[in-house]
Amino acid sequence: MRARNAVQDRALRLKVTSFAFVGVVNTLVDFSLFSFAHLYLGLPIVRANILSWMVAVTGSFVMNSLITFAAESKRRLRARAYAAFLLAQLAGLLANTATVVIVSKSLTPLIGSYSKAVLIAKALAIGVSFLVNFSLSHLVVFRAKAAQPQDVG
Repeated sequence: MRARNAVQDRALRLKVTSFAFVGVVNTLVDFSLFSFAHLYLGLPIVRANILSWMVAVTGSFVMNSLITFAAESKRRLRARAYAAFLLAQLAGLLANTATVVIVSKSLTPLIGSYSKAVLIAKALAIGVSFLVNFSLSHLVVFRAKAAQPQDVG
């Protein structure tokens, strides 16, 4: 029992680590595209955040299907799985967007710079959404199928 728990804990740690590495790539995409869309193109925060999120979450689905949750997805990209992933990740988007809006409005008067406050808020929002996104990916979207009993005969 103890060995089985150790193996499961190790497997979970590897998944979290892999998810985090994929997340670093997606974070760079998300942060860069958000910053460009909001600060240079002038898109409102929510629109820029949704645009950057859509691009990043699509990359996340592909990389997590092929790497992090390869055993569960059998390294196949399926439209149905993508739809489930998008739905599950909406909670992360909501947490991310709420964090950006609330923290940027709270920080602007304290630091005296709207753009710096928005960038700091976006960085914090990415951390919040990481926790939500991994939990939903691991527990809902890519959950391991229960082993089927073998017929002995």
